[in-house]
Amino acid sequence: MSNILILGANGQIARLAEKQLLAETPHHLTLFLRNASRISASDANRETIVDGSADDVDQLKKAALGQDIVYANLAGNNIEDQAKAVVTALDATGSNA
Repeated sequence: MSNILILGANGQIARLAEKQLLAETPHHLTLFLRNASRISASDANRETIVDGSADDVDQLKKAALGQDIVYANLAGNNIEDQAKAVVTALDATGSNA
C-alpha cells in the first residue's frame, strides 16, 4: 500500500483520480486543498483531508511527509509559484514522490 498526496483535491480531475484510486487500489489518500470544508472523505478509513495552500512551502512539507506519490493538480494565476513551492517542499523533505 502506498500513501498518495493529492494537491488541489477539489479540482475536477483530482476528484476523478480520487474516485479511481479508491476503487482500484488499497492506497491511502491525503486530500490537500485550500478550504477543506468543501469536500468530505468518501472513505474515512483511507482518506485524510488537509487544509492548506499549494504555494505555502511549510504546509506542503508537513503534508508531504510519509507520502510515496504526489499528484499536483495545480491551477490559478500563481501556478508557477505553486509548482516552485511543491518542488521546494519535496526537496526539503527528501521525498522521492
